[in-house]
Amino acid sequence: MKKYSVLILLFTSILFAQNNIYFTTEPALSPDSKTIIFAYENDLWTVPSEGGFALRLTGLEGRESNPVFSPDGKWIAFTGRQDGNANVYVMPSGGGEIKQLTFHDKFDVVESWSWDSKTIYFNSSRANIGTVYKVSINGGTPERLFENFFNRIHNLVEHPQTGEYIFNDTWESSIFAHRKRYKGDFNPDLNSYNPQSKEYKVLTTYRGKDMFPSVDKNGNIYFISDEFNEEYNLYTFMNDKKKQLTSFEASIKNPKVSADGSKVVFEKDYQIYVYDVKSASSKKVDIKLSGLNSLVIDQDFNTDGKITSFSISPDNKKIAFISRGHLFVSDIEGKFIKQLSLNPKERAVEVYWLKDNKTLLFTQTVKGRENIFTIAADGSGSAKQITSDVRNNRTITINSDRTKALYYSGRDQLRTLDLSTFKSETVVKDEFWAYGQAPAYYSPDENYILYTAYRNFEQDIFVYDVDKKESFHITKSGVSETLPYWSPDGKYIYFQADQLKPAYPWGWNDMEIFRVALKKYDSEFKADKFEKLFKEEEKKDTTKPKVEIDFEGLNDRWEVISDERGNQTHPFVIQKDDETTVLYISNHDSESNAIWKTSIKTFESNKTNKISNSSANVLTISSAKDDYYVLMSGDVYKLDIKNNKTEKIKLNATFTKNLQNEFEQMFYETWSNIDENFYDGNFHGADWNKLKDYYGSFLPYLRSRENLRVLLLDLEGELNSSHQNFVSNGDEEKTFHKINTMSAGIIFDKENPYKVEKIINNFVLDKIDKKVKPGDLLTAVNDVKVDEKINREFYFTSPFTLEELKLTFK
Repeated sequence: MKKYSVLILLFTSILFAQNNIYFTTEPALSPDSKTIIFAYENDLWTVPSEGGFALRLTGLEGRESNPVFSPDGKWIAFTGRQDGNANVYVMPSGGGEIKQLTFHDKFDVVESWSWDSKTIYFNSSRANIGTVYKVSINGGTPERLFENFFNRIHNLVEHPQTGEYIFNDTWESSIFAHRKRYKGDFNPDLNSYNPQSKEYKVLTTYRGKDMFPSVDKNGNIYFISDEFNEEYNLYTFMNDKKKQLTSFEASIKNPKVSADGSKVVFEKDYQIYVYDVKSASSKKVDIKLSGLNSLVIDQDFNTDGKITSFSISPDNKKIAFISRGHLFVSDIEGKFIKQLSLNPKERAVEVYWLKDNKTLLFTQTVKGRENIFTIAADGSGSAKQITSDVRNNRTITINSDRTKALYYSGRDQLRTLDLSTFKSETVVKDEFWAYGQAPAYYSPDENYILYTAYRNFEQDIFVYDVDKKESFHITKSGVSETLPYWSPDGKYIYFQADQLKPAYPWGWNDMEIFRVALKKYDSEFKADKFEKLFKEEEKKDTTKPKVEIDFEGLNDRWEVISDERGNQTHPFVIQKDDETTVLYISNHDSESNAIWKTSIKTFESNKTNKISNSSANVLTISSAKDDYYVLMSGDVYKLDIKNNKTEKIKLNATFTKNLQNEFEQMFYETWSNIDENFYDGNFHGADWNKLKDYYGSFLPYLRSRENLRVLLLDLEGELNSSHQNFVSNGDEEKTFHKINTMSAGIIFDKENPYKVEKIINNFVLDKIDKKVKPGDLLTAVNDVKVDEKINREFYFTSPFTLEELKLTFK
């Protein structure tokens, strides 16, 4: 918690002494085991190990974590983030000046101390995905302990008698430490390495997880293992064999023994516990502190650049849009904006206008599940829930006269929705994914429905005959054809595909835009066009075009519409008179994704142009009358298709929201998405509903976004599934200070960190006019003379990336 002097005066009713404290994390004991230091609300606190009132120890900008007492009890090393990145800091344990020891834009996370209290061990990603370095308490340049690039050493402690390092070395005990019940070749064991004798040993051989070693002054090692009941419990060694010390039904984490060996502190159920070695018993530490729950305080947000869904009213006079889960209505120019009243604990996701120009159809989460609602656009009434499914109803499309809608429900149903009665009907049951699922569309005459379904991890295109109630599988190539779209005249289907490579698992990288003629149409002739010049002008046909499909030979009628270079996605088709305009996303000019258009006109070659000032990865378009609008980078723009331009509509509204509601909504939506889309319906043996209730019970105690990340990672870890993560960032975590670390392509000597050992091939100094050679000493950076006692990286770190560096050598 930072800078709350004003808030204390304004919100004294929220300031209170808390007795039941949760999310007290990463505890460590003083050498005599009398004091616990821990992280809470982004700061470090201390409390007697017997419990009592906690005192805040730090108040830096950013988040402090991973505190560890030095063995002599004089110092505390910790990880700080006041410059926006994790670096190593140290401070006197009795209070005093805080000193920054590392300066790098990669993460540096404190792990432990040397037993002489002179060196701090930390994990860093500065050279690879993560390995251990050491740095002197007095400063200086860090030194890497294990040189091989593939070593990902972590959780390292030093043995007090032998000097050997005890550690883990797989990602299952680092970035996937939250994953439970893993058993396999990548399981984490406790390992040791003696840097003097070069002897390497494997201390545990259990097929599951043994991790987070901690050692006391007598060489007794404590760690956690899931061998007893597939939950992490505390273990030690007795006569070189594993000995179980606790039998909890809920996992513990982050154990650390006091230097004197009398107590071990750890986390359980997001609270701090202490294990007394002599009595072989554990108890929760009762912590009291005064705190301000800032998450429940409403914060100001702005819609500018933060719009996620929008719709233009049929009369082309109004815009409905969603920003951060809130629903707004504006005039078409954005001059006056009204926020509609919705449930503040849920998130609006999609929005569409109905044909009366007065009613909005939108989706909103209900305890994590997207359901369909309506609401009066003028804000005169409350939202009315249309569906009440325990599944996600999503990806809505509406037919041309706004009488019917299509949407996906769950992972196996395509449904229709009558927009006058709001009755829904399931028309197709198939394999639909929440991620990457293409929208379904009615044909121009509404006799067919165009959609995609998955076959062997690839999307295929289908056409559903509404009268016959039968689906036709029209692409069977073994690669993905997706995002199909009807031409307004009903003669073609446009779609994207890569004919040479499956989309799974790497995604869409070399797609092109195709169209397929639904029948074998003859080409137009100039003679016919000439004869029409002398016929009386016919009244414009306003009837819906009739769609006819000749399925025989359909796959032989493909033709490429877009440039064959780069990646083209998200086709959208417009027809006016005898010209067809295909809009899509492309990067074929070797720049970033932008909106492009290909114009198709009889008797002329296709013309392709870039829409200027357009940048988008997804093409989201809404139209009314003859105008088209697009969502780009969180803002709504009006498309000038004729002149290849866009014009931003300023939708600038301020609204309030509290993060407590938002975090709870994010929790249930994450749980729901996994519930609906996890590949194993048995959830690898986990009781997914029970786990929702268990982890959901901690939601009232969240105090930061970091708490939410930890909670959801632990929830996901119950699935015993690899490559799962939860990422969330917010402006409230941003710091004023920033750092960037620059590299000159030099490998420096391990013993002398300012002496050149090697110049990296093909890097900036590997040039004919550069005279730097192995053995040279770096003496100045940008004319600042270096002090060899200072961390070399300090001189290569700046709040911004410098275009040039001046290095002086001798």
